[in-house]
This record gives sequence, structure tokens and C-alpha cells, in this order.
Amino acid sequence: MIIIGLMSGTSADGVDVAICEINGQPGAITATLLHGATFQYAPALRQRILKCCDPTESSVEEIAALNVDLAAVFADSALEIIQQAGLTAEQIDLVGSHGQTLWHNVTASGEVSASFQVVEASVIAERTGITTVSNFRARDIAAGGQGAPLTSYVDWLLLRHPEHWRAIQNIGGMGNVTFLPPLADDTSDPIAFDTGPGNALLDIAAAQLTDGAWTYDHDGQLARQGRVNEEWLDELLSHPYYSRGYPKTTGRETFGTAAALRLLSEAREHGLDGNEIIATLTALTATNIADAYNRFAPAPVQEVILGGGGRHNPVIVGMLRELLAPARVLIHEDIGMNSDFKEALVFAILAHETWEGRPATLPALTGALKPTVLGQITPGDNYAALLRQTWTS
Repeated sequence: MIIIGLMSGTSADGVDVAICEINGQPGAITATLLHGATFQYAPALRQRILKCCDPTESSVEEIAALNVDLAAVFADSALEIIQQAGLTAEQIDLVGSHGQTLWHNVTASGEVSASFQVVEASVIAERTGITTVSNFRARDIAAGGQGAPLTSYVDWLLLRHPEHWRAIQNIGGMGNVTFLPPLADDTSDPIAFDTGPGNALLDIAAAQLTDGAWTYDHDGQLARQGRVNEEWLDELLSHPYYSRGYPKTTGRETFGTAAALRLLSEAREHGLDGNEIIATLTALTATNIADAYNRFAPAPVQEVILGGGGRHNPVIVGMLRELLAPARVLIHEDIGMNSDFKEALVFAILAHETWEGRPATLPALTGALKPTVLGQITPGDNYAALLRQTWTS
């Protein structure tokens, strides 16, 4: 099947779009990226998204409007990449849309009671004519899971090493890890959870400290000019999230704008300047990842595969190489996968599995009571033909 995956992450900087060819079934599934592109959000739209993530700033009216307006952006992005690839909408079987997370509700005990993504699938299906699969997290949560990290199932399908344990580490707005046993190990389960803040605190701090001139720390330039304040870093690492057992997930509700502004105020009280703040928050990202490995890795990890925007920050990568030694720290390209469009590819695969009626989670990954078929299907113009094709194949 030819499937488009659509993904907008916690950083809310744009929509990643991937046209993928997906074939086979678990154990022998193949996923090929045919074309990928990122469509950056206009600054005003990004501000609308971030505002709607803040319950003290948003309203029902604003969220309802964003649900439709952002869906139009997703649909237009899908149509644009189809044109870029020299294809037509009629050649695409499905769209798999993650949407944009606005709220991930984690209770005091660490359970997830709800996770809310906007981007109305009906708008995508109507504007593109393509049957759309969306709202992937809800079913896993209904089955007692965290609803995340959903990428981990695809890591399990595609990225196990023949002989040794791997960690697949994403550094987006939040960080998440999948610990994968080798293919030669048929008894160990994988483990997945959010490690903590990735780029979210850093991005907000960079924007605040440069009066909006930067939306993130380009190539770690600000961090390189500062000194890590070890005392403040120790305070940051005392947050109870890091010691909480897995399965666990987090988001902007805990490590978002409100937290970042509070930390900036706290840092100034400590007498830190802007570069020291960025350097220390950069160290927090790397150190909370390493701390999670020390606490929870079920076996010695020999390879760490980095993905997400954080892999472009050489200061974070350098810290991780030091903190995680002797493990080799690589990027997805080193093992033949495009880092930039991995998560969009993930949602193409999850859409494929939903259409085939197969579960796309493991209880070991999300904490759910059982594997579940994820997502909701919104018929497009191709729905009847796609059904006939599926029945006869």
C-alpha cells in the first residue's frame, strides 16, 4: 500500500509528511520512504498551537477552530507532497495522521486518563479524497496503556539488532526511548517510556532569552558559550518524574511553557546568565536520558540510535556520547533510516496495521492490558475501492 504519514510533534514547529510504501505483516513487514518533506508552520499558527496547549490561555472556541484550521494545513501539506513526488491523490491508499497533541493527562499516580490530539480527520479525507486513519492513542489508553510512545512498536518491528541490545532514543519536544532486545533473544520484552524533556524547555528558553529572535539553540551555539551550573542541574534532576517507574509518559503539561518560564525565573534568582541557563537546560536533556538508562535499561546497551530534532544539537550529542560510554551513539541514517521523517513513517505503518485489523502496540511498551487495534478510520472518496481491493487481495 502507498500511505502518507503526517506528524506534528511536541515542539509544534511544522508538519512532517512522508509518502511510504508499506507491505507485509509483523515479522516480515517492509516500509520504504518514497518522499518526505517538512512544512513549517507560520509563526502565528505556531503561537495558536502553543496557546491552545496552555489551559490558562486557551478556550473551547480557539481549540475548536484550531482543530479545523490545522487539519486544512495537514491536508494541503499532503496534497503538496503528492505533487512533489509526481503522483496523484488517486495513487495514495491511506493517510495516517497523528495530529497535534494539546494535552496528555497524567494522573498523580502516573496513569494516563486521556490524551487529546487536534486535526480533524474529516477535513483531511474531504480535501484529499483519501481514507484517513487518526486518533491512534485513545484505544491504547482505553485498554489501560499510556497511549505512548507509539513509535516504539515500529522500533520493535524494524530496528532490532541481530545480536545486541539497542536503545532507540528520540529527542523531540520530549524524549522517549525504546530498549530493544536482540533478534537472537526470544524471551526478553522491549521497554519504552518518555525519558523527560527533550527540546521543549530549551526552545522556550532560547525564544525568551533572545526576545524571539531564535526559536531554538542553533547548533548548540548558546550552550557552548555558557557553563553548566551543577547545583541547579542537581535541583532540576530531583523532579519526581525521573525516578517514577515505567511505563510512563509526559508532555508540555509538565515540561512546557509554564515550567520553562518558572525555571527561567528560578535561574535568574540563582544569578545565572542566559548562556548558563541554556547550557544547564541542555545538560538536563542529556543527563535525564542517561539517568533513565542507568535506572531502567534491562541489559547493557551497546548501541544508541538517535532521532528527532535534538540529534542536530552537537552539544547534546557530545554529552550523550560521554555519559553513555561505552555504548556507541549513532543516528538513524547510520542504520539506513531517515531521521527527519521517521515519525511520519511510523504513522503510515500504524495506519497500515489499523486497516489490516492488526494490533499496533505491545503491553510491554505502553502498559496496556492487551494489544489493541489503534485509530479511527474516516472514509475518503477511495474508501469503497480500497475495501474491494483489500477483500480480493
